[in-house]
Amino acid sequence: MLRRLFFIVLTVAVLLPGMLVSCQKEERYAGSLDALEFSCDTMAFDTVFTQMGTTTRQLKVYNRGDEAVRLESVTLATGYGSRFRLNVDGDTSMVAKDVTIAAGDSIFVFVRANIKPNVATEPFLIEDAMLLRSGGNVRRLPLTAYGRNAIYHVPTDTIHYADGTPLIDSTFGKPYAYSVIDCEGWRHDLPHVIVGYAVVDSRQTLHLQAGDELYFYNDAVLWVYDSATLDVQGTEEQPVLFTSVRQDGRYKTLPGQWGYVWLSAGSRDNVIDHARIENAYVGLRVDSCASDRPTLTVSNTQVANHVLAGLLCQTAAVAGDNLLVYNCGVATVAMQYGGNYAFSRCTFADYWRYDNRKVGSVFVTNTMEYRGTLYVWPMQARLGDCIIYGSRADGEMYVDLDERGGASLVIEHCLVRGGEWDEDPMFVDPYEGDFHLQPESPAIGIGYQYAESEPPQDFGGSGRWLPLSATAHPTRYKVSK
Repeated sequence: MLRRLFFIVLTVAVLLPGMLVSCQKEERYAGSLDALEFSCDTMAFDTVFTQMGTTTRQLKVYNRGDEAVRLESVTLATGYGSRFRLNVDGDTSMVAKDVTIAAGDSIFVFVRANIKPNVATEPFLIEDAMLLRSGGNVRRLPLTAYGRNAIYHVPTDTIHYADGTPLIDSTFGKPYAYSVIDCEGWRHDLPHVIVGYAVVDSRQTLHLQAGDELYFYNDAVLWVYDSATLDVQGTEEQPVLFTSVRQDGRYKTLPGQWGYVWLSAGSRDNVIDHARIENAYVGLRVDSCASDRPTLTVSNTQVANHVLAGLLCQTAAVAGDNLLVYNCGVATVAMQYGGNYAFSRCTFADYWRYDNRKVGSVFVTNTMEYRGTLYVWPMQARLGDCIIYGSRADGEMYVDLDERGGASLVIEHCLVRGGEWDEDPMFVDPYEGDFHLQPESPAIGIGYQYAESEPPQDFGGSGRWLPLSATAHPTRYKVSK
């Protein structure tokens, strides 16, 4: 009996594992790749500057079938010579092997591009493909990127105190790392990429012409130093561009990606005509005037998407004509610590969507309190034929002037939200950056004039004041001082 029982136990011990295995569901794999679906038809990168590389972009590979798909390999068509790199569900090798996508599941693939420089002065196309192989089947996803060669301005030194301690930039919390621009050798046939502070040195003039493009890295600044000059001469068809390095997806209009153009104290005779300045912390920072001539004369220019201000003017002399300044976190234009300002045919429009603005978008003040002492500066400001409007219901001007410093603010024939002439200017689509006026707009003939518009006759060329017509709405905004 004991022998028989032992035989039964032994038989069960031998047979049971096989029985359990035979009861397990066997994984079945699809014989083709037809059930796979990509989240895009082509992985296309925007323009990539040589040497810098792109941001990483992602795509998904879906298995829409009822059976798992086993991929023998995921790789690039051009192999190790490719300018693209893949990360397949965490596998960063050039050939990802034995990748399984369960039925109804998906995997992530991350793609980067890094392009070598060459002699081309125009953008050039780089092509490759991601290949998914299983058995004799292959699925292919095209990869494309446009490469651009560029001139790079990379810091070669830092500013130090006499004891060798680095001077820290209070805005960005890092040392002033800078390079000095070779103004005479500036090339106009390639874009320029600015890293750190790129300095126009004393007694030098940087001439920029139609089609020039300047791309700025994180916190980068174009610094026009004491006794230096910036001369920008774009055209309607080819404005000079100041923008961020990143231009893919939401970064194309994202504020705060670089520092600012800094016309520092003592810089002189700066001229900007036909330019576009976008996506910075501050668009134009204009500091103290060193002579009776304007620190800056700016015309026919768009300044857009800045975290702090489009124009930050401090004890400066600025003449502006036909400007479109929009979507800034604090002010489209700040005139502070006094100065001398004249703006004509300008649209200052603020529809900032990232948080709630606390004050009006056009900021005018000649005072500052510091450690219990009130400082007052002379201020002369005039705005004519301008539109000052935005999303702030409480008004779009902030004025704080102390007459003891000698203050004058003249506003003529301007449509101002919160002012006496307060009507919707009827922009076409301000939240999408289209500030054309609809045909029935009450502001026809004032504000920024797009290239296809006939300029009104009230004002002459850049910053040159002519008598205003005394038609509708003269001197419509009252200022208490």
